[in-house]
Amino acid sequence: MTWPTHLPRLIVGRLPRVLMALVLAAAPPLVLHGWGSKASRTGSGAGTATPAGSAASDTVTLSDSQLHSITVAAVALREFPNEREAVGTIDFNEDMSVQVFTPYQGRIIRAFADLGDEVKKGQVLFTIESSDFITAESDLISAAATLDQTTSALTRAKKLYAVKGIDQNDYETAVASQATAEGALRAARRAVAIFGKSEVEIDHIVDSRQVQSALVVKSPIEGRITARNAAPGLLELPGNSPAPYSVADLSTVWMLANVPESQIPAFRVGQTVSVSVGALPGRDFTGTIKAIGAAVDPNSHRVTLRSVIKDPKHELLPNMFATFVIRTAAPTLAPAVPMNGVLREGDGTMSMWVVGTDPHRFIRRPVKIGGQHDGYDEIVDGVKSGERVAVDGAIFLSNILYGGAS
Repeated sequence: MTWPTHLPRLIVGRLPRVLMALVLAAAPPLVLHGWGSKASRTGSGAGTATPAGSAASDTVTLSDSQLHSITVAAVALREFPNEREAVGTIDFNEDMSVQVFTPYQGRIIRAFADLGDEVKKGQVLFTIESSDFITAESDLISAAATLDQTTSALTRAKKLYAVKGIDQNDYETAVASQATAEGALRAARRAVAIFGKSEVEIDHIVDSRQVQSALVVKSPIEGRITARNAAPGLLELPGNSPAPYSVADLSTVWMLANVPESQIPAFRVGQTVSVSVGALPGRDFTGTIKAIGAAVDPNSHRVTLRSVIKDPKHELLPNMFATFVIRTAAPTLAPAVPMNGVLREGDGTMSMWVVGTDPHRFIRRPVKIGGQHDGYDEIVDGVKSGERVAVDGAIFLSNILYGGAS
């Protein structure tokens, strides 16, 4: 098939002109730096930018009126804390939490403390009736009575033996009975002491010859009742869960944070942590790392950090979600720029606008940023301390460069 001879000329000759006309019609009303006449570059009130193919393609020159829309400041050095953040939960300090079991089998007679009560060390939590305790008391009273009888018999035997009223065998029998009774009494006293009775209380039982049916179970530490399962009439066995009471010292709590395994080298025992919870906005609690997990979770590939947090007012409750900021090193002194002065480009890189030798002239410069703190970006590379940069209005400069504003 043969094409007409005029079509190539139409395509080659007219089509480029049509496309050029469409492009120029769609372009924004700004004057690019280096294009057009000298009058258009200097007499217009719009900012100018150099063409993209030139060596200074990242430069924008503003007019006096446009310059008022830009805030310029010098890059200054600021301290940026070396911190890591993690999310976790609050838990009881298990080193200061205890389950209070009865040391002997029996039925609860009365429970004195309620959930949430503050208790002192040695305060009575509940009383229990134990058949074993009653048996031990009976044995004690019987042993004391036996000792009294053998002591009296030995006294008479000594007198009779002195006047040859009994032979030596009867005398030695009385001495042996006395020794046996003394040993039985010592054993009986120890058996009662196992139930928590003091020497004074044991002496009272011996003197009064009365059996006490109620045993007292006291709190071993000072703290708050965190769980209560005690009820009158409930049969309790030593070590049988759940414990009648749980008591915890809440002046300190545990922080359990799970951190990625890649961050573990940055942590060590003794580092300072700062904790905040959503229920108490604006409040920070301090503590230190006490333990680092010895194994990585195979599913999440995270390691548990355990820290002890001071909570003297008992404001942190177990199972609260919390955010933990852990200081891993001393603060770093680095160039800093307000966050509004740093832009993210379409390819993911970061850039800033630096003031040139002419205060109307701004040069876009790629930068690398580090951490953020108090509204400032840490500048790792790209600008130095003392350089003047646009800290507000950077987006306006980029729009001019890419043709989005005038």
